[in-house]
Amino acid sequence: MIGPRLFRIGGRQRGRSRPRRILALALAGLVCLGLAELGRAAPGLVWNNTASAPIGLYRLMPSSPIHRGDRVLVRLPDPMRRLAAERGYLPETVPLVKTVGGVSGDLICAEGDTILVNGQPVVLRLRQDRWDRPMPRWTGCRRLDADMVFLLTGDVAESFDGRYFGPIPRSNVLGLLVPLWTE
Repeated sequence: MIGPRLFRIGGRQRGRSRPRRILALALAGLVCLGLAELGRAAPGLVWNNTASAPIGLYRLMPSSPIHRGDRVLVRLPDPMRRLAAERGYLPETVPLVKTVGGVSGDLICAEGDTILVNGQPVVLRLRQDRWDRPMPRWTGCRRLDADMVFLLTGDVAESFDGRYFGPIPRSNVLGLLVPLWTE
């Protein structure tokens, strides 16, 4: 038939496929941008199932600068890491989730069973763990410089933290933890 009716044989209708192609390219671009941003902003995810912090999923971020109260992922210095593994607190290869209790300029003191930060008592330390093994102890006062940090989880009495091993090098901090989902 010749006239107002047109028949299409094979091929595509150009009018309908162009918006779909543009939409597909735009979505692909957004996905690529999202993946690039995710790779830059979230170098790692950490699942915490210890009492040192709320159980849940955290994003690991660069840790500069660090402030008191920040939650960080940290690798203990070798002697304390070995002790934690020997006692079954945590495998030697697993880093800890801890809260920063002292930063550059803070005065950290261990007097008897009491830990003080800038002259204020903040936490008590236990003499033995739950299996009646003696806990490590350090004594004296230390003013933290820029390359030291003091880790302290004040609301968990049995936390294996700075109250037992003192300040640690800032270089042991692997990153800042930002909660994504916690209980």
